[in-house]
This record gives sequence, C-alpha cells and structure tokens, in this order.
Amino acid sequence: MQMSDIEMNFPGVRALREVDFTLRKGEVHCIMGENGAGKSTLIKCLTGVYQMDSGTILFDGNKIRPQSVSESMKLGISSVYQEVNLCPNLTVSENLFIGRQPMKAGALVDWPKMNRLSQKALERFNLNVNVTRNLDSYSVAVQQMVAIVRAVDVSAKVLIFDEPTSSLDKDEVERLFDVIRKLKSEGMAIIFITHFLDQVYQISDRITVLRNGELVGEYLTEDLPRIDLVTKMVGRDFDQITSLQKVALAEGRDVVIEASDISVDASISHMDLTLREGEILGFAGLLGSGRSETARALFGIDKISSGAISIKGGAVHLKSPITAIKNKIAFCPEDRKRDGIIADLTVRENIILALQGRMGMFQYISRKKQNEIANKYIELLGIATPDAEKKIGELSGGNQQKVILARWLATEPDALILDEPTRGIDVGAKAEIMKLTLELCEKGMAVAFISSELEEVVKLSNNIIVMRDRKKVAEIKGKDIDQDRILEAIAGGDKEWQS
Repeated sequence: MQMSDIEMNFPGVRALREVDFTLRKGEVHCIMGENGAGKSTLIKCLTGVYQMDSGTILFDGNKIRPQSVSESMKLGISSVYQEVNLCPNLTVSENLFIGRQPMKAGALVDWPKMNRLSQKALERFNLNVNVTRNLDSYSVAVQQMVAIVRAVDVSAKVLIFDEPTSSLDKDEVERLFDVIRKLKSEGMAIIFITHFLDQVYQISDRITVLRNGELVGEYLTEDLPRIDLVTKMVGRDFDQITSLQKVALAEGRDVVIEASDISVDASISHMDLTLREGEILGFAGLLGSGRSETARALFGIDKISSGAISIKGGAVHLKSPITAIKNKIAFCPEDRKRDGIIADLTVRENIILALQGRMGMFQYISRKKQNEIANKYIELLGIATPDAEKKIGELSGGNQQKVILARWLATEPDALILDEPTRGIDVGAKAEIMKLTLELCEKGMAVAFISSELEEVVKLSNNIIVMRDRKKVAEIKGKDIDQDRILEAIAGGDKEWQS
C-alpha cells in the first residue's frame, strides 16, 4: 500500500502537506511524531474518516479513495483507536459482529452461532470472558482488547493500531504483541501508532516520522537510535526537553491537603497522605493499585467510607466535586475524552467551565471576560488553536490536555491533582506539561501527580507514595527516591522506604 503527496486542510490548520507513506506486506510500521504532527489525520484519510484534499492511495495496485470506514473495511483495512469506539450497552458478542451478524431463516440473528464465533475469536488473544455480558461490565482494558479482536477479525490485509495500549497493563501489552507478531508472520501489514518509545523498538520493523504535518523521513527501526528518533520528532535537541529539575522544597511549608486513614469501599484502604505548598507528591503503582481512586476521593467524586480529610487545617466533608472546587482544589482526570473535555464546545467554553461552576449560575461571566481568560491561557500554555472559538474536539490530544489545565488554572487553585496528564501525548507535549507543573510548584502550588510512566514520577516528585492492591505500601522521600526502591515496593519487597 502506498500513499503519495497526501494533503489535508482544516479551517486555519494545514494538517498534512505532501506526505508519502509506504506500507509493506508482513511488516509492523510505526508512525511517529508529536501531537498535531498528522499521524491520526493520515490514518483517517486512509480509512475514509476524512476525505483528503489531494494525493493518491494505491492499494493492491489499484487507486482507492475510501468514502467511509465501512468502505475501507470492505477493502480489508481495519483500525483500533486510542479511545474504545464500541457500544458499551451491547454484549461483547454483539460488539464483535455489529453490521455482520450471522443470520438464519432470512431475517433472524443466529445468536448461538454468533456467540460461538465470538468465543473463538477471543481465544486467539487468550481472552476468557462471557461474550453474552454487556461490554460495560468489563474493565477499560478488556473493552480495548475486544475492540482489537473485532478489528483483527474483520481485517484481511491491513490492521491499524492508533494508541491501542494506553489502557493495557504490561501482560496485556505482551499478549497483544504476541498476536501482532503472529499476524505479521501470516503476511498482514500493520500500522502501529504509540507514544511509548519502548514499544516502538519492541514491535516495529520500520518507522515513519512526521512533524507539523510534513514527512521527516522513513527509517528501518534497527538503524534509528532512540535519541535520533526523538530529535527528528520534536525538531530540537533532546537535552532541551529532558533537562527538567525538580523544585527544592522550602522550609515551613503549610499543609494544603491531609488525609487521615481514609477508605473508600472496594477502592482504597486506610490511606494517609500529606500534601504541602510547593510540593509535588507523586503516586506510583500498577494499573488498579488505587492511584486514580485516591485522586477521585480527594476531589469528592468517590465518597470516603471512613477516615477524615482536612484542607488548610480545617476538616472538610467532600460530598461532591463542587465542594472541592470551592475549597480551591482542582482535578485533571485520567480520561480526558470521557471526563475532561466537552468535545462540541469551544476552547473558550471549556476553559471557563470550572470557574463558572464555582461562581454559580447566577454570577454569569461576561463574554468579554471569558475571552480575556481564554486568550490569556491560550498564550500562557501555548495552546495550538487558530482562536478560542475552535471546538476542542478538533484539537490534538496534547492541546486538549492543555485546555483542561487552563480550565483549572483559571480558578486559581491551591492544589492541583493531575491524573495521567501526559497519557497519549507526544514527548514534546509531555515535556511542556511537566515543565508547567514544575513552574506551578515553584510558585507555591501543591501538586499531586499520577503517571503510569515511572520515569516521569521520579523526575518531578519531591515525595512519592507507592500503592499496591489499593493500599499505600511505602512513601519514599527526597534523596531516597529512585526507581529500584519504587519497583521493590510495587513488587511486594520486604523493605519499605519511609524516610
């Protein structure tokens, strides 16, 4: 398959300019680049989500121009996107066979046959679930695997993975990679998009790099060192984006949030923590260890069943997020698509949401003031948008994340809880958000920082809480912070670091 001179424009934004891309049979080809580089746009041109402005696509020697996703699927091209695009209210089996259900007696769905075929398809991934249960009864990780199974099952020639591992743990990623290698050995051509560099070098044969909607180059993975890849992606020296230094803690800092022996039914057990002004408190642990649940409890989303929370020395009953907001606590959630942005609203409207919520419906923020706030943070955070009236759903993931940060900064909070703020964004945007976090900390803001990337937690945090099985198992402080100690605590080593 060959894409040549692909051009794609949106109002005020040139998404792709004369981009070439070649995919060979029986290879895994990674497309790399910062958010907004054009990776997903290129894929959506191939799969009929977008209609490219110009260029040609050759597939099996024939020119194609898919007008819809269903048309590209009929050609043998399937996709799995970062967000699970299935129907949670339908069963696993129904999701696997949407639009292609086996029929009997003319117009009746053959349910037993569909369930058998579903079970067989899942067995390829060693995934043992009840296919007659609704999809939303399973974890996000299982839902992602179901989406992958569906794509594999309907695709004959090309399979596209756009950030498929964001919701998978290490074992599930390995299971996926085993399947990818098997499909590759059978001759399937695979496009793989990820922001995890380790995964790129673990699974890919070839890498194409895009930057600002243009082709930087195509390389054999074995011939492209990681440092060169990052430099090509960001267009600047790697050292400039990795030379971040954590903020030194000043003496006599006031406590902003203190949690004493808090528990949330089936989510957190007997958690203690203290978050002070000018401190970044990191959270480390595996998926499901209780990190996000702790964040949700501190913001009043999940109700604590026992224990106590105080804010600036005063006991607070966090009965809802609005209580947290009124106490100057801000929260950037793990899933920005589901819990963070409102895709059909503008950047301006998304930015002023929390501030308007804190003020109440009877203290309306004037349009002039809204524009001032939005433009201030667009400039401050370097949000790439033509103006404040662009729909946030049309921005890249990294810029959506910046808008969510802008929303909370506009409320001038005392404490900021960041749950996976760098998930699904490129290395350059990650560095910018990490730098901003450090700057906020330096100005005295208290920050709770949760990330599945341990290097980020170690890089930023003054103190780190390690969680396992929904409990705090260690707190590692200051000079004692290093990855080996954290990994030992996560794995259940006997030594716990409480320095």
